[in-house]
Amino acid sequence: MIDNTIFQNKKVAYHTLGCKLNFAETSAIGKQLAEEGYAKVRGGEEADIVIINTCSVTDTADHKCRQAINRLNRLHPNAKMIVTGCYAQLKPDEIAKIDGVDLVLGANEKFEILKYLKKWDELTDSKIRRGDILKVKEFKPSISHDDRTRYFLKIQDGCDYYCSFCTIPLARGHSRSGTIAETIKMAHDVIDLGAGEIVLTGVNTGEFGKRNGESFIDLIKNLDQIDENVRFRISSVEPNLMSEEIVKFIAGSKRFMPHFHIPLQSGSNEVLKIMRRRYTKEDFAEKVSIIRHHLPDAFIGVDTIVGVRGETEELFNESVDFLENLDFSQLHVFTYSERSGTRMLQIEHNVDLKERKRRSDLLHKLSDEKTRAFYEKQIGKEAVVLWERKRDGDVMHGFTENYVRLKRPFDKNLTNQLEKIVISKDNIALNNETL
Repeated sequence: MIDNTIFQNKKVAYHTLGCKLNFAETSAIGKQLAEEGYAKVRGGEEADIVIINTCSVTDTADHKCRQAINRLNRLHPNAKMIVTGCYAQLKPDEIAKIDGVDLVLGANEKFEILKYLKKWDELTDSKIRRGDILKVKEFKPSISHDDRTRYFLKIQDGCDYYCSFCTIPLARGHSRSGTIAETIKMAHDVIDLGAGEIVLTGVNTGEFGKRNGESFIDLIKNLDQIDENVRFRISSVEPNLMSEEIVKFIAGSKRFMPHFHIPLQSGSNEVLKIMRRRYTKEDFAEKVSIIRHHLPDAFIGVDTIVGVRGETEELFNESVDFLENLDFSQLHVFTYSERSGTRMLQIEHNVDLKERKRRSDLLHKLSDEKTRAFYEKQIGKEAVVLWERKRDGDVMHGFTENYVRLKRPFDKNLTNQLEKIVISKDNIALNNETL
């Protein structure tokens, strides 16, 4: 236990923005501090320490981070505020100038918060502690869970791709991961916590084992041998890393669900080249075809970005045509935001904000149409649903193996339990409504 009297009550408020990796890392920090006697604040309590784990994927993300800092400063005016995460790694000076911020920690330094708390009185020279993330080789595993049934297991961090629109390599460093043995142990730890479902997460998940001679396919084969009643899902995997071997394995797997999340970003080869992506739209279409061949009812989520520099109206329309003819289940639509330090800024052609929004709205509408069509194809089929802990009034929800969201009257005995069910119009929950 620490003896630093500056934090007599040692009550901590945590706030996380951004991706599931951030949530997993905040959970790891919270566990570390809890073991040293720090208590998480409950509703209405004022914290001694506020820890904000930030995102910086877009300008909007940066804005939300600043809003969160100001709001938490008002809620906990006497607390020491520590800001960390991607925004802190990329723009520490900007954060340090915000009223109420006492310490800014870089992406790797976030895991040393306890050290800084123990030496708080010695932190007099600067608010900022940020190292060169590109020199970091160590992987920090972490887990988190949402308010439902699934847990998120971080298996990989960083990225070596340097796409022209993205700052993630500058915020999180080079690709790195743990070993298969370490990951298996973490999975068992998650199962012991009561996980009904585990999602494997990372920045570039398919690069697991890149630097230690192991591979992602070997990892999932080993995880599939776990003799527990648990499901696994895989978060985003780059198209060039989504091999047919992986798809075929999942098709015959005991534990891995037929659920894929693959970033396309654009259905125009010219825009993909501008983005410095490592595939063509034809390559991507082939991946989808392979999945549909081995797993006709698999859920396929696709990432897209609209409004990047160089995306003319003609190229956007080409992308829309490609997506309309692609057999996917849902689009995750992101609107391009200029990021300092990226090569995209060298492209002269710029899409104005109003047009970016129009393109985003159009693809959101297309996504709704694709999801509805996918759900309609599932009607009448038998599936196994994992019912969630969270209730919505008198209703509970859950997901099938292929990520169809269902509903039923709440029954506490079914929370975190599997149930075989026939999918119907009455039990489908699409956007919280019946199909």
